[in-house]
Amino acid sequence: MKFVVDHQLPPALARFLESQGHSAYHVRELGLKEADDLVVVSKDEDFFFFASVPNAAAKLIWVRVGNCRTHFLLEKFRIRLPQIIASFEARSHVVEVR
Repeated sequence: MKFVVDHQLPPALARFLESQGHSAYHVRELGLKEADDLVVVSKDEDFFFFASVPNAAAKLIWVRVGNCRTHFLLEKFRIRLPQIIASFEARSHVVEVR
C-alpha cells in the first residue's frame, strides 16, 4: 500500500511504514502523481469527512492517539498494521488508530 503521513505527525512514521514493506511519504516529501491505492495518515478530522462520504476514493488512517512520543506512536502502528492493511483490503475507507 501507499501511505501519506500528514504534517502534524512525525516523518519517522513514514520511515516505519516503509520498514514494514510499504511505500510511505511524509507530506514534506510529496509530489503526488497517480495514487489509486493511496492512504492518508492523519490526525485531522477534515480527512475523515472526505473519506467517509459514499463512494469516496480517499482512504484514511485516522490517528486518534493524543499527543505522545514518537516511539509510542510507532508501537501502536506496529501492533495494528496487519489489521489496518486487512481492513483496507476488505474495502474499508477509514481505519482508526487509538
